[in-house]
Amino acid sequence: MKNIIYLDNSATAFPKPEEVYTFMDYFYRHYGVNPGRSGYDLCVEAGHLVEKTRKLLTEFFNGDDPNRLCFTYNSTDALNLIIFGLLKEGDHAITTNLEHNSVLRPLYHLWKWGGVEVDYVPFDGQGFICPDDIKKRIKPNTRLVIVNHASNVIGTLQPLREIGLICRTHEIPFVVDASQSAGQVPINIKESLVDVLAFTGHKSLMGPTGIGGLYVREGIEIRFTRAGGTGVRSAQRTHLEEYPYRLEYGTPNIVGIAGLYAGVNWVRKQGIENIHEREMELLRKLRDGLREIEGVTLYCQDSLENHIAVLLFNIDGLEATETATLLDVDYNIACRAGLQCAPLVHEQLGTDKIKGGVRFSLGPFNTEEHIESALRAVREIAEFARKKKKASA
Repeated sequence: MKNIIYLDNSATAFPKPEEVYTFMDYFYRHYGVNPGRSGYDLCVEAGHLVEKTRKLLTEFFNGDDPNRLCFTYNSTDALNLIIFGLLKEGDHAITTNLEHNSVLRPLYHLWKWGGVEVDYVPFDGQGFICPDDIKKRIKPNTRLVIVNHASNVIGTLQPLREIGLICRTHEIPFVVDASQSAGQVPINIKESLVDVLAFTGHKSLMGPTGIGGLYVREGIEIRFTRAGGTGVRSAQRTHLEEYPYRLEYGTPNIVGIAGLYAGVNWVRKQGIENIHEREMELLRKLRDGLREIEGVTLYCQDSLENHIAVLLFNIDGLEATETATLLDVDYNIACRAGLQCAPLVHEQLGTDKIKGGVRFSLGPFNTEEHIESALRAVREIAEFARKKKKASA
């Protein structure tokens, strides 16, 4: 597996920086106890890391109160807490066709069984949401607008501040799914008027799987839909109302938090703008090279402004899964084919009828050689597809 070309960073960033592996191993070996439950030194040190990571992430997203940074298992876990904690029967929610199933499925469940009405805003031909289209759908009972900051399928970045201004004017909570964008591009929740931000640690924040979180602006209250241990005021029968305990339950993923701490520090050290600029340079070479290959179709890639390093394509005459299998077996290139857990994107593009598309998603450790190898592979596969089509004609 040493020579694998990994182009599936939207699923999870791989590999992680060496500092992440080292710190996780060190911390778990020396301080891997239950934080905040007792007063002995190991417990205090573990709790100290949890609070340091809260502060680090709050600063990273330009929040105000680290106590309102709550840890979850991933962004899906965070989004479930947010959606089920903000909506109730009779409410109306607005979202987009760009969403991942981590948003679509909770909203569908609430629509089907919870008496919640949901509107879905389409994207334009370049992959962007028009803020006015959200504004037009606001109703007296609208209680939530939730938007995917960066599409995990076509890579477009949505205009958060413009949408946030509409929501703030109408006093509607604005929730942002930053699963793909956190660690890829700077996120300033105050400037963007974001009320609640959901993120995961295992993608561009360079942490491990199994750790994520959410930040809740002061003035926004999410009902807790779970209850359990917090290590604080154990005699109280009800779950605690104050943050972060309000949305945290049971023993935290301490080794995951350690890895997230190391990952975010690595991103800060490298410079998030530097990482993004380099990834986009590689994506531009990939996009331009794919454009020149006969039989390759690209989606929403005319301009790479306001994009992350994600690209969707297909090869005429082949299903996406066939292309991905050939890339894997014959060229040792790892990528993602299908619907990428975002079916409405493909329904709007029409690619659902051909079983989706092939996604290349770049990360900090990809190189120009990886891009050249990917282009050579697609060129050869496209030629194979043309010959196959000609032979069957």
